[in-house]
Amino acid sequence: MAGKYFDELKPGDTFTHANGRTITEMDNVLFCALTMNTQPLHLNHEFAAKTPFGQRIVNGIFTMGLVVGLTVPELTEGTIVANLSYDRVVHPAPVFHGDTITVQSTVLETKPSKSQPDKGIVKLLHKGINQHGKVVCEIERSALFLRKPQA
Repeated sequence: MAGKYFDELKPGDTFTHANGRTITEMDNVLFCALTMNTQPLHLNHEFAAKTPFGQRIVNGIFTMGLVVGLTVPELTEGTIVANLSYDRVVHPAPVFHGDTITVQSTVLETKPSKSQPDKGIVKLLHKGINQHGKVVCEIERSALFLRKPQA
């Protein structure tokens, strides 16, 4: 599997994920349409131009999903059982159409599962960073990982 097993993750381990993604206007508008979010700050150019941002901003839930998604190839692909919680999500800076987001992940805690010995719980911190090096989204989440199969 491309992802890491519970046994391969230690507190303090940090991963700079290889893939980044440029967010387009279509991404933002489609996400808002699919989720029925009619917030004019995301959809209405004239409205958003009069806000402190001066332009439309990308939906924060889309940004959160993208940040988690960008971690999958190196961290959880095929080795995660379930997301258990999203404990903290902050958006310290806005995301605009045309921004490119990359992600850095840090393992905060690991704990073997008491009820499922073939699994363990990992608490992670993901930082979504724009092309200017500014953190635009931070997520702390806990996930249930598979332990490495015994040979």
